[in-house]
Amino acid sequence: MDSVRRDPFSDMQAPGDPLLGPDDPAPYEIINPRGSASAAFLCDHASNKVPEALDGLGLPQDELDRHIGWDIGAAEITRRLCTHFDAPGVLAGYSRLVIDCNRKLDDEQSIVAVSDGTTIPANQHLSAAQADERADACYWPYHEACAAVLEGVEMRGVVPAVIMMHSFTPVMGIGERPWHIGVLWDRDGRLALPLMDHLQRRGDLCVGDNEPYTASSPQGYTMPLHAARQGRANVQIEIRQDLIDSDAGVDRWTDIMIDAFSAVLADDNLYRHEV
Repeated sequence: MDSVRRDPFSDMQAPGDPLLGPDDPAPYEIINPRGSASAAFLCDHASNKVPEALDGLGLPQDELDRHIGWDIGAAEITRRLCTHFDAPGVLAGYSRLVIDCNRKLDDEQSIVAVSDGTTIPANQHLSAAQADERADACYWPYHEACAAVLEGVEMRGVVPAVIMMHSFTPVMGIGERPWHIGVLWDRDGRLALPLMDHLQRRGDLCVGDNEPYTASSPQGYTMPLHAARQGRANVQIEIRQDLIDSDAGVDRWTDIMIDAFSAVLADDNLYRHEV
């Protein structure tokens, strides 16, 4: 991405791309754009929507509702955290099965043909032009919105802490995942290390340090693109989906996240570039 929109709070409209029709949702949702907090929340897999032109990718709705279609529970928790902390946030508008906003475009998992045993009919034998069309409609607009919102915080004279909210399935393949929450980080531990310490001191949570994924993997894209390259403090949160697939679960985990981030985000050392 070579440029960033200078004003993140006006004329943020979806591009006139032919893939998206007039009744399709926007490729991103900006929450609380003028929030006063020094942190911002991003949610790459917030939605399981599919552009009407792609006809549900050839899948029934119950497949799109599974973890393969989106990060269950992550969007609602992100919205609530933005409200509580008066923080800006950006939610991706389309399913990860259309195109995965947390993968580089040349990654084999950018547009998957099969996900957790489910064949995705509309993703078979895509041409480069078809893949580019999805990127132009659903991928780059989301990342441009993220960049613009973060730049908006910097325009207030603040280096934002960047928090990426995800969730993970409790079982993948034949393996059960015991962690209640994973804290993903790479070389910058300013957020992750005190956050893990705070969560572990509760005594009732199994906390994964770069589990069930690792932020040091080259696969993830949002963290390096919007945080690591700029030296912004950052962390990726992964909450187990069976814990947040109900209103009660979302309530509980929102409270857990508010408690944890309230303690950690008070550190003024977060809000500077670190190279």
